[in-house]
Amino acid sequence: MTYEIVQNLIDVGCPENSAVVVERLCNAGRLDDAIHRLRLIRCDLMDELHQCQRKIDRLDCLIRQTEKDMKTNHNH
Repeated sequence: MTYEIVQNLIDVGCPENSAVVVERLCNAGRLDDAIHRLRLIRCDLMDELHQCQRKIDRLDCLIRQTEKDMKTNHNH
């Protein structure tokens, strides 16, 4: 079971050292601590997601503005 946890964490981009910490906590029966660490990892991933979403929003704005400029230039 712990190999699956470590591999899943690594697969989602979690640093290997954090995955190993979770594994050790699980093996030690410290499941509350393991869950807490997993939630911290999740929060980090959510922060990355939000940063990517902001970048995408900026790109969408740039695309819309460029399309608007193209239409304006074609109409003149």
